[in-house]
Amino acid sequence: MPPTCYDKAVQLLGSRPHFRRELQAKLAQRGFPSEETDAVLDRLTTQGYLDDRKTAVAFVEKRLERGAEGKLRLKAELVKRGAPSEAISEAFEALAVLAPDDDRAPAREAAERWFRLHPRGPREDTAALARHLARKGFSRRAIVAALNERPGQEGLDLDEVEES
Repeated sequence: MPPTCYDKAVQLLGSRPHFRRELQAKLAQRGFPSEETDAVLDRLTTQGYLDDRKTAVAFVEKRLERGAEGKLRLKAELVKRGAPSEAISEAFEALAVLAPDDDRAPAREAAERWFRLHPRGPREDTAALARHLARKGFSRRAIVAALNERPGQEGLDLDEVEES
């Protein structure tokens, strides 16, 4: 007998936490009708198994444990997975992630890790490091701060770092 919508939702939640919208899309892909899916998602929310805020907090915590990432990238990943904007904001507030627009400290950590893994001359590293930090979602201000801390790189400004 094929699994019910509820069974499939619980199975998916058993593998990892999901956002409501993400789980709704997966159930729809598997052919479950939207009325049934909505009822199941409401039931799971009432039971405490589906909570967008907790899922957003857990996601951000896990990603920050893996290594320094910028707020822009974390937010983009959450949006991609279907996190509502309120859950994203609450997760960043709950974890005091990167003060409003200050992601300089994590950018410095990421830059230090990058230089340990890519030991080359500072001149050729600057552009590559800037691109790496931009891909990790750091603000231009944080990238410039991280680059200016490298010997021989003082004096760079925002205009010298490409817009990501």
